[in-house]
Amino acid sequence: MTDQLTWYVARAAGLTAWTLVAASILWGLFLSTGVLRSRAGRPWMLDLHRFLGGLSVSFVAVHLVALTADTYVTFGWRELLVPMASEWRPGAVAWGITALWLLLAIQITSMLRRRVVSERIWRAVHGSSFVLFGTGTVHAIGAGTDVTSPIVAVPLGLVTLGVLGLIWWRVLAPAGDTGGSGRPSHRALQTGTGSTSEVLTARP
Repeated sequence: MTDQLTWYVARAAGLTAWTLVAASILWGLFLSTGVLRSRAGRPWMLDLHRFLGGLSVSFVAVHLVALTADTYVTFGWRELLVPMASEWRPGAVAWGITALWLLLAIQITSMLRRRVVSERIWRAVHGSSFVLFGTGTVHAIGAGTDVTSPIVAVPLGLVTLGVLGLIWWRVLAPAGDTGGSGRPSHRALQTGTGSTSEVLTARP
């Protein structure tokens, strides 16, 4: 692989991973806030949320491998896994590393929830999904070389506003059933399998 190709792959994979994380969180918020109303309890919709989260891990892996292969900026595994170890934009890279560990924690606890992870721990870890989105966004802005392009900046801004708006609605919405509003209850949204499909259905 040429230096230019690895750099393009790293950039594309990073943006794709951010998009998938954002899509997973948005989908979970659509379900938990009742935007999708009666359809929220359908298993395939919960499975899609889980699939988006899992797919984001794959693109993060591609992002990391491409960065180690690129020679324009030297990245070893220490620089990619330990916050502030990178000499290139250490702060921006540290935000991305934080997002990486949060993403892995969320996915691992999802897979182990029915076996070894308690409900309390699961809720605490999955409550960090919003922090994951925030740290990933800061990393994309601070370390990304494409954020000055309107093609990247405009969708990034719109998606971020959408996530923040739905989080605001989710936090301020009363817990439990909402009568005739059509918003599904906490219990109704937990009919799927133990996974990241339920990450945003439980109020911290």
